[in-house]
Amino acid sequence: MTDAIKIDVWSDIACPWCYIGKRNLEKGLAEASGDDDAPAVEVTFRSFELSPDTPVDFEGGEADYLAQHKGISEAQAHQLLERVTGVAAGAGIEYRFDLLKHTNTVKAHELLHFAKEQGRQHELTERLMSAYFTEGRHLGREDELVSLAADAGLDGEEARDALQSGRFLPAVRADQAQAAAYGINGVPFFVIDGKYGVSGAQPAEAFAQIVRQVWSEDHDSARV
Repeated sequence: MTDAIKIDVWSDIACPWCYIGKRNLEKGLAEASGDDDAPAVEVTFRSFELSPDTPVDFEGGEADYLAQHKGISEAQAHQLLERVTGVAAGAGIEYRFDLLKHTNTVKAHELLHFAKEQGRQHELTERLMSAYFTEGRHLGREDELVSLAADAGLDGEEARDALQSGRFLPAVRADQAQAAAYGINGVPFFVIDGKYGVSGAQPAEAFAQIVRQVWSEDHDSARV
């Protein structure tokens, strides 16, 4: 019996390419799941803060943030946003940068570790990314995060306690330390079975191909 392929996804809920990469990964895994010998896969989301020094209440829009963070003009920032909006549409996501509230994401990452403990990490990851990129929700605020946790099937008061206690912050920092050890400096970044690294929001076909390849390799080694 071959063990499931483990895919660790380093991402940030405030990263537009991470949401696209997540959707493409899901589509690729769905495609491979139709194979006669379908790969068994376990996906875990890991914490990565693109901009840990961002304040909870950032003054300005996403173009302002990009211009400041990347040192580019506002016109260039708008061009980048237009490009990623088009790519997102191809993945079935309608980005609303006109509504987006840029914020610090460390509390969202803590909540994702709480959700992982409760077996609801995938549901919360989708809910947080959708809320951030398509609904203009403020993910730096505790009440908003608790509400979204409830949407994802988690107990709201337990989620609030998890945020207020800070007990999942060490897990966030451990993910970040592992990313540094791997040399990850941009997300999304996918680590397959701890030995293959895939950078960026690859197309769905690429994810389908790699899980099929790894599954075949695992089968071959199991037969030796």
